[in-house]
Amino acid sequence: MVKMVLDIEGMACGMCESHVNDAIRNEFDIKKVTSSHSKNMTEIICEEPLDEDKLTKVIEDTGYKVTGIHTEPYEKKGFSLFKK
Repeated sequence: MVKMVLDIEGMACGMCESHVNDAIRNEFDIKKVTSSHSKNMTEIICEEPLDEDKLTKVIEDTGYKVTGIHTEPYEKKGFSLFKK
């Protein structure tokens, strides 16, 4: 699993976040996507890294500008009452 963090300019409200999230969900097989207009950022959780060129095009076709993409390994954090 990987987490892709995108820097996006142009989101101004919750509806902008929804447009970006929906565009990503419609084009890619992902586990989770969340966006924040106040942080100018979108986080995507997926099995394998997405094609960055296609991802950029999908987002920019909705009217927003991708200014950076960062990919890092992602481990799901489980809930436990016991410390290891």
